[in-house]
Amino acid sequence: MGRWFRGQGAATGSAVRVLTDTDVPVALALCAANPVASVLAASRLRPALLGGLAVAGGRGWLYPSTGTPRALCWVGANVVPVLGDLTGDDAEAALDAFGVELRRGGRKASSIVGPAAHVLGLWERLGSSWGPARDVRPEQPSLALDRSADIDPDPAVRLASPDELAALLPASVAMFLEEVGYSPLGSAPSSYVERVRSLAAQGRTFVRTAPGARTDLGPAGTATEPLLRAVRPPHEHVVFKAELGAIAGDVAQVQGVWVTPSRRGEGIAAPAMAAVVAGTLERFGVVSLYVNSYNERALATYRRVGFEQVGTFATVLF
Repeated sequence: MGRWFRGQGAATGSAVRVLTDTDVPVALALCAANPVASVLAASRLRPALLGGLAVAGGRGWLYPSTGTPRALCWVGANVVPVLGDLTGDDAEAALDAFGVELRRGGRKASSIVGPAAHVLGLWERLGSSWGPARDVRPEQPSLALDRSADIDPDPAVRLASPDELAALLPASVAMFLEEVGYSPLGSAPSSYVERVRSLAAQGRTFVRTAPGARTDLGPAGTATEPLLRAVRPPHEHVVFKAELGAIAGDVAQVQGVWVTPSRRGEGIAAPAMAAVVAGTLERFGVVSLYVNSYNERALATYRRVGFEQVGTFATVLF
């Protein structure tokens, strides 16, 4: 199991137990208590219903170690706490238990993300052992919409094709650089390239493009140049993009929203997001996203579209 996961709680004295294949339905039931807040964890767990946790890209713990599970901590590329209906001392006890296991294994994840109280509570327990965070974003309104947008959608926004990788990749890298602060084309660039291609192939990437190969990307141009030599030059460049980055049940979470810098301020984003909402609601019941509280322009855009706040996320980035 590796040193993060030392077997059942009863055998180790731990207050949690390791999530197993047979526990996946229970873990998904915990996520279902708040499907918008838990969509990141649930999107990883749902494939495990058929293929087991080996295909899920991570592992996790259930709290408490015996009896009916009341909380989940999913650990993959991100740490995602799911505390269900726990509040007060019960929530603190679950965070204590998850914190012990996370400290024991050391940091391997790139972030902690989820409901703000739970993420910040975990970070209080982990900060001294996991080292300084690169960034802590303590207030990220979680927004959702389950009806038509309040404004007309942009008819030029459409689903991207995986054949458009040469245009999608530099735009995706530029978005990542702006949002996270470093290039995703680090030690394993092929993984990120495959994710960009795969999202498009699954009909989860919305774009608006314009003719020509001009790319207004700033520092992302250099970051993607070696990879772009391997794909044909684009005939169009991306003006707007957004992805359904996490999907679970009836909830689709929008991620990676980006407008090319030279077109910002033209009012592109709101009708483009209205088109994303329309396209997503054809397949799912709820469109969700979360955004930094200081990004007032983005918040105003989403509210104009009709999104309403349903919670508050936080993210700790490493």
